[in-house]
Amino acid sequence: MIRVQTEDFDPGVEIARLHQGRADIGAVVSFTGLVRGESHGEKLESMTLEHFPGMTERELARIADEARMRWSLNAVSIIHRVGELKP
Repeated sequence: MIRVQTEDFDPGVEIARLHQGRADIGAVVSFTGLVRGESHGEKLESMTLEHFPGMTERELARIADEARMRWSLNAVSIIHRVGELKP
C-alpha cells in the first residue's frame, strides 16, 4: 500500500492496520520524519513538502519493490505526507 496525502495520520493506527488479522508478521519497522523547530539556529515557522504526482508514487513503488527483493517482507505500507507542515 502506497499513499501520498496532505492529511495528518497516526503511525500507531497505520501499524495496527498493517498487521491486523495476520499471524505471519513477526516484526514491524517504521520511519517517521518530523519537522524540527529550528534549522541552522533559525526558528522554523513551517516547511512545505512538494511532490510530482505520478512520479512520486512510481519512485515509492520502486523503493518498495527494491525492499521486497532485498528482504523477505510479508507486507509494505508507505505513507508520504505532503503539503505545509508546522513544527
